[in-house]
Amino acid sequence: MSEAAEVKTESVGTVIVAGAANLAIAVAKLIAGLISGSAAMLSEAAHSVADTTTEVLLYQALRRGARPADTRHPFGYGKESYVWAFFAAMFTFVAGAGFAVTHGVTTILVHKHSGDYLVSYIVLGASFVIESISLARAVRQVRGESRRWRTTPRRFLRLTADTTVKAVFLEDSAALIGLLLAALGVGLSQATGDEVWDGVASILIGVLLLVVAGILASNNLSLLVGRAVPERLRREIEQELARLPEVERIDTLLTMQLGPDDILVAAKVDFRDEATGAAIEATADEAERRLTERYPEIRYVFLDPTRSLPGADGRTRNIQAAPSPDAGGEPGPA
Repeated sequence: MSEAAEVKTESVGTVIVAGAANLAIAVAKLIAGLISGSAAMLSEAAHSVADTTTEVLLYQALRRGARPADTRHPFGYGKESYVWAFFAAMFTFVAGAGFAVTHGVTTILVHKHSGDYLVSYIVLGASFVIESISLARAVRQVRGESRRWRTTPRRFLRLTADTTVKAVFLEDSAALIGLLLAALGVGLSQATGDEVWDGVASILIGVLLLVVAGILASNNLSLLVGRAVPERLRREIEQELARLPEVERIDTLLTMQLGPDDILVAAKVDFRDEATGAAIEATADEAERRLTERYPEIRYVFLDPTRSLPGADGRTRNIQAAPSPDAGGEPGPA
């Protein structure tokens, strides 16, 4: 099995584990919230329902985006995975965050708590354990991928085009923070007898979901528009092409993420003047072989022979525009 296929399989497993965990937690939180009347608990139930729906949409993203290329979609369906991932972010924004903030405000205004606190603490503790297990799997995948790309886990998460593992990591991290906020709100309400703390915790959970949804939505929009590969990878591709014996200069180098595991490379190349047509064809084949062998995610390589211009200095003249803010000009994964 190729590295790309292994990564896809692991991403599917990570999404399934997270989805199953969130579904079980959502049911437990909902029951606890209805019994206790806690706004924070009901907001956490909405949080877990949103996360469960998100995992379903992310699974759909992996399945739909993995379809092979056809005549109508010659570059494949990789970008469709970003559409479904964007829908997942929007659902978290509308359903999870909207409910949490609205219910928190209502609780502050009404100051109503109808039941026992003990069940809330039990469910929060059990949920924390289950979410920690789901997050541990996501962290393991992030660390493995960051080692493969020779970068740090933090940089990998910032630059990766695999939005599914990024979404699961951020959502599970937010879930643990949300559980702590809910526990703090319930505890302060019990200690002070004032339900305003329960409402404040619910609002903070909603704000937390807004932040996560905003990050994921922005990332998926960037990839849908057509984001280049990170700067370090682009430099390595340029160096690999420049090392080809018949290549005089790389005139223009453009890259694009077509999907989590699909990269397009297009370059205008100034070949040596004495290079024959056969030599140029062989060089193009060698370029594709070298790049795809080193980076299995590179799916398409297009080289366009270009004429030498007066005053050419042997260096790349027109490289892709400066890295976007999320690339930061730092090395990172594809």
